[in-house]
Amino acid sequence: MNATETIFALALASNVQQQQNFTFAYEQLASLGTVEFSPIYEIPCRDGIGADYWNSACLLKSRLCVDEVTEILKKLEAQSGRVRPSHHISLDIDVIAWGETLDHMQFNPKKLPLALDVKIPLYDLWQHTDLAYLQSMHYPVITM
Repeated sequence: MNATETIFALALASNVQQQQNFTFAYEQLASLGTVEFSPIYEIPCRDGIGADYWNSACLLKSRLCVDEVTEILKKLEAQSGRVRPSHHISLDIDVIAWGETLDHMQFNPKKLPLALDVKIPLYDLWQHTDLAYLQSMHYPVITM
């Protein structure tokens, strides 16, 4: 556990029972610290094989360290019924970046380059140059 709080930039996605899985994820993430969620966007599957995804982002401020958060996120995915590999994703939550302030964040090298379905919701919360995308692209916003 950290002595100070860390900000985690998280990407969330689901293309199976999205409302149920996002409700579960939001409740669980809120129990880890202070959270701010982006709007939820409906974005087509990256490879065109699976169903459209609900994608959102979260800024989580917590005293947990990055390894603890990553472990918790994998457990949440498993609790939602996540099966790997599959194009039917009940819940995917990834740590995209972390740091003490939004001006001093470290990107997760395992998640680079960032996909459009990560950039769009995360840019709503954190206007970092690496998250910029062609603003003329519009996807439906989901209301839960």
